[in-house]
Amino acid sequence: MKEHVVVISGAGPTGLMLAGELALAGVDVAIVERRPNQDLAGMRAGGLSARTLEVLDQRGIVDRFLAEGQIAQVTGFAVTRLDISDFPTRHNYGLALRQKHIERILAGWVEELAVPIYRGRDVTGFAEDDIGITIELSGGASLRAGYLVGCDGGRSLIRKIAGIEFPGWDATTSHILAEAEMEEEPPLGIHRTALGMHAFGREEYEIRDGKVVFASEGPINVMVTEKTVGGTGEPTLSDLKEALIAACGTDYGIHSLKWISRFTDMSRQAAAYRKGRVFLAGDAAHVHSPVGGQGLNTGVQDAVNLGWKLAQVVKGMSPEALLDTYHAERHPVAARVLRATMAQVALQRTDDRTEALREMITELLGMEEPRKRIAAEMSGLAIHYDLGKGHPLLGRRMPDLELTTPDGPLRLFTLLHNARPALVNFGAPGSVDITPWSDRVTLVDARCDGAWELPALGIVSAPAAVLIRPDGYVAWVGDGTQDGLQDAMNSWFGPAG
Repeated sequence: MKEHVVVISGAGPTGLMLAGELALAGVDVAIVERRPNQDLAGMRAGGLSARTLEVLDQRGIVDRFLAEGQIAQVTGFAVTRLDISDFPTRHNYGLALRQKHIERILAGWVEELAVPIYRGRDVTGFAEDDIGITIELSGGASLRAGYLVGCDGGRSLIRKIAGIEFPGWDATTSHILAEAEMEEEPPLGIHRTALGMHAFGREEYEIRDGKVVFASEGPINVMVTEKTVGGTGEPTLSDLKEALIAACGTDYGIHSLKWISRFTDMSRQAAAYRKGRVFLAGDAAHVHSPVGGQGLNTGVQDAVNLGWKLAQVVKGMSPEALLDTYHAERHPVAARVLRATMAQVALQRTDDRTEALREMITELLGMEEPRKRIAAEMSGLAIHYDLGKGHPLLGRRMPDLELTTPDGPLRLFTLLHNARPALVNFGAPGSVDITPWSDRVTLVDARCDGAWELPALGIVSAPAAVLIRPDGYVAWVGDGTQDGLQDAMNSWFGPAG
């Protein structure tokens, strides 16, 4: 029986990101994936938010995505586009890039990090004991691991076997997605009728002046609202024709399906993100409508929160209690995502009263303060972990500052490429002492000219020192003394060895 320290079920974006994080930390991690390769049929997520781009930048791989995607102001709330070009981040935009490309690029990174992937296999069951987990795979093989992470989607078998509840709200809307040939050219773009939203597009597109311009030929991508909710299983071509005729008065002579699927606005969240040696991340932990493009981004950020914590525990640096902070920090984030997506679904209804509400919300979001607040939330830049009272930076993302160091200029995110914590001292060189943790935490004396600005919050006072976790969030802010530093070090990076 093969053994690994951590086994991840699912090689989607969340599973791949988590594997990369653990591999960077030197942890023996493997992925089990049912697909024989990374190919992905169908239309899934379509882009990366500003904060996810920052996270990829923290690992030094963002350029791989930027090279293939299209930069655009794609942050929005329901039908209102929110411009973040004035936000204090290098990535003050979204990146339009289909999930199949995101996965392919992440899989390439994970391959460079030599993570084994057991392809063409399913996890069929597991049994936990005092010292680990035995994981059963389809085909009769089994693996042994210290921890198992379910990144296996909204119907997660890992979640079900672990007995973790998945409370939430049933679907109120249902849509069919498909790619097919059409005899007649439909009107490309997004449309709203009394029955709901529908859209037509093509696989190839360009973004010009903020507008999507589709290729002039090729199969058509279709999204159409179904009249009734509650369809189970794969929809058929006749279901799609029926929905198109109801919405558009014609089915445009649709034929030759390449793929077809259904999505709804069902919103559910795992009651616990951890149970013993089992964790959930990504869609296994939270599902919701795709409106607003939050799903993939939330999952990738789950992975970056969990990875370094799991690494420190399995390496014996931190006590097991550190793992409980994963649920404590990430569950509230996804709860807000569910709230935001449910609100957006409500605003997309097509009756006159919703139209009136939508107009008022659009007016509100045209004002500076509401725009900045909601745009910061929708772009992931407003995430705030509750690490207690203190400086506004505490528990928030560290800006990617231009630092001046004794060794020359340095971009702050460069310090995080190896997924290690860092302490940046802006006071007198040598005024902060972390000698007992010097093997775990990178210490840099630096100077930073210019104002410190946070998305939506604005200008904040410059700190004397900051302790930055591997996920890029600030764990301690110094005011010229070392008050609280030792406690923060112990809490997040383990007792001094």
